[in-house]
Amino acid sequence: MNDAVPAPTPAPHRARVRAPELIGKGGWLNTGGQQYTLADLRGRIVVLDFWTFCCVNCLHVLDELRELEEKHRDTVVIIGVHSPKFVHEAEHQAVVDAVERYEVHHPVLDDPELATWKQYAVRAWPTLVVIDPEGYVVAQHAGEGHAHAIAKLVDELEAEHAAKGTLRRGDGPYVAPEPVATHLRFPGKALLLPDGGFLVSDTTRHRLVELEADGETVRGHYGTGERGFTDGGRDEVRFSEPQGLTVLPDGRIAVADTVNHALRALDLTTGRTVTLAGTGNQWWQGSATSGPAHEVDLSSPWDVAWFGDRLWIAMAGVHQLWTYDPGAGTVEVAAGTTNEGLVDGPAAEAWFAQPSGLAVSTDGERLWIADSETSALRFVDREGVVTTAVGTGLFDFGHRDGAADQALFQHPLGVTALPDGSVAVSDTYNNALRRFDPASGEVTTLATDLREPSDAVLVDGDLVVVESAGHRLTRLRLPEEALRVDGGAHRTQRAATEVAAGNLRLDVVFQAPAGQKLDLRYGPSTRLLVSSTPPELLAEGAGASTDLFRDLVLADGITEGILHVSAMAASCDDDPANEYPACHVHQQDWGVPVVVTAEGVARLPLVLAGMDEQG
Repeated sequence: MNDAVPAPTPAPHRARVRAPELIGKGGWLNTGGQQYTLADLRGRIVVLDFWTFCCVNCLHVLDELRELEEKHRDTVVIIGVHSPKFVHEAEHQAVVDAVERYEVHHPVLDDPELATWKQYAVRAWPTLVVIDPEGYVVAQHAGEGHAHAIAKLVDELEAEHAAKGTLRRGDGPYVAPEPVATHLRFPGKALLLPDGGFLVSDTTRHRLVELEADGETVRGHYGTGERGFTDGGRDEVRFSEPQGLTVLPDGRIAVADTVNHALRALDLTTGRTVTLAGTGNQWWQGSATSGPAHEVDLSSPWDVAWFGDRLWIAMAGVHQLWTYDPGAGTVEVAAGTTNEGLVDGPAAEAWFAQPSGLAVSTDGERLWIADSETSALRFVDREGVVTTAVGTGLFDFGHRDGAADQALFQHPLGVTALPDGSVAVSDTYNNALRRFDPASGEVTTLATDLREPSDAVLVDGDLVVVESAGHRLTRLRLPEEALRVDGGAHRTQRAATEVAAGNLRLDVVFQAPAGQKLDLRYGPSTRLLVSSTPPELLAEGAGASTDLFRDLVLADGITEGILHVSAMAASCDDDPANEYPACHVHQQDWGVPVVVTAEGVARLPLVLAGMDEQG
């Protein structure tokens, strides 16, 4: 027997940077009215989640963090720092609604002026920052797929600070808000039933609700009301934030079960729901993009529509359109590259940004698309060509009517084909219903003062609008003369990075989590794609490579623009004895506004995971 006391394992070396204070003009949510400083949280491991509620990647991270939040509730405090992209997201009530809508069960700091975002030098949604119990930043991660790395870091920090006596356990600052009784809670989409009633995706309550023709009287529910992924009858089935609905040729109703990353089918005659496609796991780069529907991962399907001889899927989570073939029982990518942006052309080359609404034109020749993050209305035709009708790009939005090349939306989530060939757009963040007429090329406003409309259904010449943040359906008579609104144009309010003219070194910082290494078994495990708006901004350096650095050359004469950077890295457990190590994909897209100045920097670091120790 050896009674010698083993030497303690030395703490791993980490860069230590004092965490800036948490500042937000909107104040704190989910704390029972209590305001907090970092000093109040000393002794706890703090994870800051910089998010904005329009961003599907941010919603993915909220789900990734749920297990960590529950497992380490007595040592870890997750704080959502809400940092808006769109003007609507800077409104305090909209943030309050979003915190309830997405079941955020931790404190949230409402930072409408991006004060804390700037203090932490954040460049992308989502970004996670880990602060140790002594108040130092020890890690930063951009994008999705980092929950496993943060969980490992939390285990290390718990052990390290328990040994030092600097870890404080106990209840956290989260205080749940009082529940509100309504028939619907943040409904997403609606479907007109043959008898004049409605089926509505009651998104936040994880169920479908059947209503009478008045849009108010409840006939019944499908789903237990608890988040889950279970097939069965109306009292057994479980959904997770369902959204889009459409009728299949066999009469069943297809359901975009968004957070389950699945397609479901409801048979109203039997009340039974089954799974059509998806595994319940989220699609990642490198996963299959076609194959048997039950074996291929999906990513946040948001809406569905029957177009041609397929079910089309707005795959918001990967900025693509997919299709499901019920005869063959298969799914495949139909349009989009997974790059986020606005690029038209052949379907395989087009770029989308969170497509969230689909509708087939009345002549059956076009599939209209509400492309939410580009605030755009787009369509794909039967030849597979993608065209933008209204919209400019990722950072331009507003409420402006008029000619299509000048008109602006703000994060629309729904689109509805009208009998005359025009299209009604649920212009969600403008709280408005808009109309685009392809014949005249004009955009007009049909109604305002709606609360985050996310869909609309045509009923006897009227439109029944899903007011998502109003928790109701609202019937609107189409006006003979539409309103005309010029609410002006907006750009995303993010401080531009000042860069020097000429050569610019781009470094994507990636440090594999402890106990892991880059996965080189099948070649390079990293990817970097760089482009710009306008394209002429980059004289050299655009394109794809496998290095996480790039020497860019900025063109003479162009003084501002946006650098689009997409990075991916795959890491695996570093254990030679394990023949099948667990592997993880880390990925993020950045849109970095830049302005060329004499005082600008010659190096642009973007942190994918780890710390920029050159900064």
